[in-house]
Amino acid sequence: MCANTEEWVSVRSFRYFTKTRRSTRPKVQVYRFMRRACMQTQRTDDMELLNLQLYLKNRNIIEENEKLRKKADLLYQENLVLVSELKKKFPLLGCSPPSS
Repeated sequence: MCANTEEWVSVRSFRYFTKTRRSTRPKVQVYRFMRRACMQTQRTDDMELLNLQLYLKNRNIIEENEKLRKKADLLYQENLVLVSELKKKFPLLGCSPPSS
């Protein structure tokens, strides 16, 4: 009986130690999971900040492009007016030269 009792105690203590050992393992996994989640959150925040910066740069480029397009359109219209005035003052300049 003593031998059985000692075996029972040693098996019981073995189970006790293995249970406590297993209980610490998930904490490490949770820590790793939380650390990974924090890193992913940081990456997400960095990506959102970069996305916002690129969006603002894009908006500025689009606005500047619109301004330049309007300016180019005004210059084109002004050029047409000047060419028509030039043709009125010098009608022979707009014609092809006479053939000999």
